Amino acid sequence: MKKYFVKLKSFGLECRRVLRVTKKPNSNEFKVIVKVTGIGIMVIGFIGFVVYIAGDLIR
Repeated sequence: MKKYFVKLKSFGLECRRVLRVTKKPNSNEFKVIVKVTGIGIMVIGFIGFVVYIAGDLIR
């Protein structure tokens, strides 16, 4: 039981360290993140669509 408490405490300290280092993005950074994420979602969707159509044509 003590082993799990030590792991949980270590995890909490790591989370706190990461939150201390991170910062809130400004509006330009946020816009770039949204654009890149949107493009990535569209690319993955297009690849999935192509694979689906290819699979449908093979059958």
